[in-house]
Amino acid sequence: MVPLSKRLFAECFGTFWLVFGGCGSAVLAAAFPDVGIGLLGVALAFGLTVLTMAFSIGHISGCHLNPAVTVGLWAGGRFPARDIAPYIVVQLVGAVIAAALLLFIASGQPGYELAPNGLAVNGYGLHSPGGYTLESGLAIEMVLTFGFLSVILGATDSRAPAGFAPIAIGLALTLIHLISIPVTNTSVNPARSTGPALLVGGLALHQLWLFWVAPIIGALAAGGVYRWLANEPLPPHVTGEHL
Repeated sequence: MVPLSKRLFAECFGTFWLVFGGCGSAVLAAAFPDVGIGLLGVALAFGLTVLTMAFSIGHISGCHLNPAVTVGLWAGGRFPARDIAPYIVVQLVGAVIAAALLLFIASGQPGYELAPNGLAVNGYGLHSPGGYTLESGLAIEMVLTFGFLSVILGATDSRAPAGFAPIAIGLALTLIHLISIPVTNTSVNPARSTGPALLVGGLALHQLWLFWVAPIIGALAAGGVYRWLANEPLPPHVTGEHL
């Protein structure tokens, strides 16, 4: 077993990589004149951050990079309750550091201003790229997080083909962004939403609750459904039977 301190460092760095790479692609590259990468490029960037980290630190921390994934894996019987809070704390730290560094770099462009929707914040209504309502945002974030956790639980099942989980998970996150960037700018990850929102403040921070509530609900549902579907008993480290 890898010591908790090393797992937490890996989670912090991995979440930093996800937010810096994914949100960075949107802030620094998506709208760049003539060579902007657009929606497809941003979606691919988010998928690549998870793909690369899953291969790099998956064997160390499990590569959650996302409080909803941590909670969903617990609900699916794959993660101990005692480690949930430490994982979420370091994921948030990594996300905030990434957002702060991204703001510092973006501010190096002449005339840059931190707009109310800057740093690729998530939102609904006025903060939705397509003007989608709160109800639409809530629904899509729950459904897509449910799907994301289902892919993660299935791809990492001991009965699944070995070695391909990072590819499936990275492609799943790319698909999720292709679907929902116009609706909420895509979260499915409370840490990814919190880092930029804390720096932007205002309406972004006011709307942050949705990007905690919806992903957590979707993740909990996916964990329970997959455990039933795969007929997986809860292991001792989750139930506490070994104590």
